[in-house]
Amino acid sequence: MKVIMFLVSAILYGQVSAEELKDFDFEIPPKSTQDRATVPECKFEGLHVPDTAVIYAAGAYSGRDAGFQIDQSGHAATQFDIAVNSQDRPVILILGAYEPTIWNLGWSDGTEILAVLASGYHRQIVAGLQSDTPVLISSHENRGPCGYFYIGKGNNASLNPMSRKLFGKPVQLLYPGDKTGKIVVGEPLSGADRLLTSSNSSPGSFRDKNAPLAGKDGLDDAVAKGLIRPAMLSDADKWVEEVAANTPKQDVPPIAGQGIPKSARPSLRNAYVVLKNFTYPSGLFGGNSATFFIAYGVPEPKGDPGHSAVYDFNLLRCRGALCGR
Repeated sequence: MKVIMFLVSAILYGQVSAEELKDFDFEIPPKSTQDRATVPECKFEGLHVPDTAVIYAAGAYSGRDAGFQIDQSGHAATQFDIAVNSQDRPVILILGAYEPTIWNLGWSDGTEILAVLASGYHRQIVAGLQSDTPVLISSHENRGPCGYFYIGKGNNASLNPMSRKLFGKPVQLLYPGDKTGKIVVGEPLSGADRLLTSSNSSPGSFRDKNAPLAGKDGLDDAVAKGLIRPAMLSDADKWVEEVAANTPKQDVPPIAGQGIPKSARPSLRNAYVVLKNFTYPSGLFGGNSATFFIAYGVPEPKGDPGHSAVYDFNLLRCRGALCGR
């Protein structure tokens, strides 16, 4: 049987001693799948929640960097490895992160996971569960029926109301995560515990290798392909000179040491010169926004520049909210 290894850190979890630190096996159960569909209503249709069931919540703003993207937000995916150990009581999980996140689940032999609710601002994915475990993913990105939330140390007011609505009882315990992306939920793990997971829904399986890269990754890819290049001070100065040369003379006195006032030099923060046919990568918003100079004779790029400023030498015109800043 194929086995996936899951390392449990005593230092991270604080639940086993350094002497007890061992690897835990993820044995692969049969009939598993990675497919998850968002239901049209905020409820788990037909889910029976026994009195013995316990509700656990886990998550954070983000987990550890997964090294690839699962959406077109321009944000790299993060990942949480959740080890669930509750052999005496069935478990329902509520998971939440702001960043696009893969929730990679494993559980001890004898643990039953009844259902999983995952939420966040960007795309959320649940990996590792058997196909018959109900999952509801409701995020801002997918406009899910339960709205969206993410779990943190001080913004968890929506958890108990949501838990009562869906499962008839509040969250019993919340497990905050961190940048390591590893959380043990339930009872402490011992060296004898073996963790099950599904091979059909490994975290890497959600990477779309054919999808265009977004944000900074997309820009770096375009530079590597020679479609754009990093802009230099000379590019910004050239823009100022071209605008001045093609603007009607102003009837204003020259400034000592400067001469006739000219337009402000464009920002060179995350700035590029477009050299060939180019499509803006998605996700160029906020901190991922950029400055683009479209060189003479180069067609206007396709796609959405987002919050970026676009200085077109062909039209001597700037487009975008950041123009002139």
